[in-house]
Amino acid sequence: MSEATLFQKIIAREIPATIEHEDEHCIVIHDIDPQAPVHYLVIPKKPIPRVAEAQSADQASLGHLLLTAARVAEKLLLAEGYRVVINNGRDGGETVPHLHVHVLGGRALEWPPG
Repeated sequence: MSEATLFQKIIAREIPATIEHEDEHCIVIHDIDPQAPVHYLVIPKKPIPRVAEAQSADQASLGHLLLTAARVAEKLLLAEGYRVVINNGRDGGETVPHLHVHVLGGRALEWPPG
């Protein structure tokens, strides 16, 4: 059995985090290294390593992550807009091998992102 990811440890309350939302399918935490005034992560409780490894059975969970991202954006008053990002693989900026959705907002965001 592989070692638990950082996010699994947060979900298990082994590592503290600022939790914005939690339900039976996911947890939403504030990013510890925010790249915008508002930067949070929507993390499925089921550990999917990355979007490229998601299966057909994960379809409802993936949709739930995006709907949760939108509900939390509304709660955090991001009506002027926000960006949703999913990193996949090292070259895509992935640093934790547990799928998660970044939501960034609270200021005008540049394009291209980097």
